[in-house]
Amino acid sequence: MSTRFGINRSTAPLLVAEGLVKRYGGLTALAGVDLAIRAGELVGLVGPNGSGKTTLFDCLTGMTVLDEGRVSYEGADITRARPHRIGRLGIARTFQRIRVYEAMTTLDNVMLSRAWSDNELPGVLGRPSGETTERATELLALLGIAEQRNELAGSLSWGQQRLLELAMVLMPDPELILLDEATSGVNPGLIHVIKERIHSLNREDRKTILMIEHNVEVIADLCERVIVLDHGVKIADGPVDAVFRDPTVVEAYLGREEIVE
Repeated sequence: MSTRFGINRSTAPLLVAEGLVKRYGGLTALAGVDLAIRAGELVGLVGPNGSGKTTLFDCLTGMTVLDEGRVSYEGADITRARPHRIGRLGIARTFQRIRVYEAMTTLDNVMLSRAWSDNELPGVLGRPSGETTERATELLALLGIAEQRNELAGSLSWGQQRLLELAMVLMPDPELILLDEATSGVNPGLIHVIKERIHSLNREDRKTILMIEHNVEVIADLCERVIVLDHGVKIADGPVDAVFRDPTVVEAYLGREEIVE
């Protein structure tokens, strides 16, 4: 049982994917991918352009239907579950392209993310509860954007929108969070802030995190384990230092000029 970062991890995986295959015509985006994520882990998912990282996230969260394979969460089969059901089971994700409601305030964005999980419609068909407003405000403070609570989301900087998206993901209090390039396009100062928040979510709040990231330094600083995909195939899975020294990984990932998907 691992205790890195002071977290005791169960031996039973929280999320298991077995033999995942996804084809788009003649292109195989995932070719029999297996993975297991245990409660409390912070795992990196890396790979060169077109390696299947985001496709894997789409399949794990029900946004894309698998051609073959099985996904289970806490022992229950969720292979064919709809995205909203998967979300209510405790899995949440961000996206490579930021998804916020630009014409709504920062605070309303966060409260609306609670609405989808609790059938509460703040500012649309009814008033949010005091508890919802309080939690949304606390999350914005946690992520350092409380001062922007009444600003339109579209007016925030790219990095602030990344933080807002993270607050929206956290609003329903998920157990497993999938982050798709949380630092992409963010200025160096905010990258440090995002890294600190991710580390705190894992260590202090006990959130399990699987994160796609093109910045190798971010993976090295945050993650204890890393999974590497190349052309839809898992080519490595293990401790960060060992994997990034693997010649196959160096050739497939680190040795290429463009390492973003």
